[in-house]
Amino acid sequence: MPLPAADTLSALLAQRAQIHPRHTALRWDGEDPRWRSLDYATLALRARALAQTLPVERGLRVAWLGFNHPAQIALLFALAQRGAMLVPLNHRLAPAEWASVLNDSAPVLLVHDEAFAEPARALTAAHGIAALPVEALDTGDELPTEPPEGFADNAGGPDDPALLVYTSGTTGQPKGAVHTQANLLANMAIAAQVQEITEHDTVLTALPLFHVGGLCIQTLPALSRGATVLLHRRFDPGAVFDALAASRPTLTLQVPATLQALQQHPRWARADLSCLRAIWAGSSLLPADLLRACHARGIPVCNVYGSTETGPFSIALGPAEAMDHVGSCGWPAPGVEIRLAGPDGEPVARGRVGEICVRGPNVVGLYWPDIAALDAEGFFHSGDLARQDTDGSYVVVGRAKDMIISGGENIYPAEIEQLLAEHPWVAECAVVGRPDERWGEACVAVVVLRENAPDDWQGGVSASLEGRLARYKWPRHWHRVDALPRTALGKVVKPAIRAWLVSQR
Repeated sequence: MPLPAADTLSALLAQRAQIHPRHTALRWDGEDPRWRSLDYATLALRARALAQTLPVERGLRVAWLGFNHPAQIALLFALAQRGAMLVPLNHRLAPAEWASVLNDSAPVLLVHDEAFAEPARALTAAHGIAALPVEALDTGDELPTEPPEGFADNAGGPDDPALLVYTSGTTGQPKGAVHTQANLLANMAIAAQVQEITEHDTVLTALPLFHVGGLCIQTLPALSRGATVLLHRRFDPGAVFDALAASRPTLTLQVPATLQALQQHPRWARADLSCLRAIWAGSSLLPADLLRACHARGIPVCNVYGSTETGPFSIALGPAEAMDHVGSCGWPAPGVEIRLAGPDGEPVARGRVGEICVRGPNVVGLYWPDIAALDAEGFFHSGDLARQDTDGSYVVVGRAKDMIISGGENIYPAEIEQLLAEHPWVAECAVVGRPDERWGEACVAVVVLRENAPDDWQGGVSASLEGRLARYKWPRHWHRVDALPRTALGKVVKPAIRAWLVSQR
């Protein structure tokens, strides 16, 4: 007789520990032997130990700063058990950007791994919060039989926020998408169904867990079905090939930059990839040559369209259709509604381009702390433009806003432009994306200089971003111009800039 569907994260983990107590949940490539391999019973024990020992109460936040670590997943389950929230920090950000997230989310604790001990100390000192090294976490080895007095074993309910993931807005200010336990569980169910994940699968996770892509497309869905997750601290192509040879994963998630790194690695041609029934891709559409290289090896490259706010599983291109629908992002995921809206907000006719609007149980309702993320009908407006083909599949054609997706990372030009404009040599500037075979898009800065700017201005302007902006957001190409194209109202015409850049190549 099947067990009833779990309505909280702690109930889900308890079910998995009951069904498959000694089945491996997580295998990690880090050095701490306490976390190298966890079965489901041990993962549940770790989560319970953290829930009982961390100084958190319902509604509070705990931040995480570090590379991929099983403790980050245990923390998510533990905090959900207490009705608290995990706030994963993007470890690629600059200190000022971390500070902005901490200012907004106001966590009571920052848990960090050894690699980020120094910035963690500086951040916690500046913000007056406690720092806790991951090595100091209670692993439950000496957990008392009875929980401490006043401990509520199931304080967190389905509607309680469990995960607070930040995504930069077009103004450059961070916004925290509030994922409830119900949102996360719905996304797990949807993603696991579409990918047909079972307890017999082994999922290779090398993308960062601070993104909903790395955490929610495969990792959590795999755990929800009793599968095994091979968790890598960070992406390394050699380590991926080692895992393919030794552990034979059946599924993995990649982005264009990582997939290209794998295909350009000397081991690609001779690697035995037959264990993979599919490679799933998130963040952006893959270049055709990358798709062809995988399809030539008999591996379908599937696609997930979504965003931080949508779970992210919104539209999916599965393995049965992947090879015949190159360039498509697929069909709406089960239980998810997609509407393409015109400028007037009304649905557009099939074949016409409109803004992707998403409604579903995995879509967040709020930005932190209490800002509506949906319209009156419950749809999230993505800012992305797409058309629907006659077979019902969707093709993304562009972005209504100016967001750049480079190497799987979202980059918002306004944030960069604001910093560049502060430099004394810069009179005005515009930042746009340009197609790039490796990164999907490359960030390009077009600059009007002041008279005092030297001939070697680029190095000085670029250096001014150090410590203020994550390196992956820095412009990869720079152009000096006499003036920026503007409308009669003074607005910079970015399509004209993009067209000019194309003409210069």
